[in-house]
Amino acid sequence: METFSPPKPFTENPHFRKQRLAALGNLPIAQIDPPIAAIVTAFSELSYCFTLQCCCGHFLYEGMQDPQNLAPLPESEISGNIEYRIAYIALCIEENKKGEGLFEELRGITAVDPEYIQFGSAGWFWERQVNSYTLQVEPAKFQMLDSAEIGYKEARHVEKTRNLFINTLENLINTMV
Repeated sequence: METFSPPKPFTENPHFRKQRLAALGNLPIAQIDPPIAAIVTAFSELSYCFTLQCCCGHFLYEGMQDPQNLAPLPESEISGNIEYRIAYIALCIEENKKGEGLFEELRGITAVDPEYIQFGSAGWFWERQVNSYTLQVEPAKFQMLDSAEIGYKEARHVEKTRNLFINTLENLINTMV
């Protein structure tokens, strides 16, 4: 997220309902990474938000160059760097009591691993859709990038954090739907 920043304050958006309906009409659930498809579907059931984009995060390395790779990292150490493509969910949230509650819940997910999970606004999402927020799993030193080259040990930590992130989102959405 090259334009990632702290979360911007809510802005009045009188077109939220129309934008939400349009986004839901174009939601390609079959193209969403399977580990997060149910989460995105559940978010679509909430009347006060909609998903803009998402990715469950992918690891590419020698012998595994599939950009949609969902396989866990091997138990034995991989030589050389691993390209990590970030896990994230970008949502547009309505400015109301429920939306503000969701905003706080999402921000709270960073406590799972503050050095590897960030909550904020991405400028290019905000330019297209006000009140858009991104929750991402990325080493803090790379939080402005969509991908990063990391070593095996850090990749294992990112993978563990990403899995906790997905589980935490699942638990959150199950309490809200």
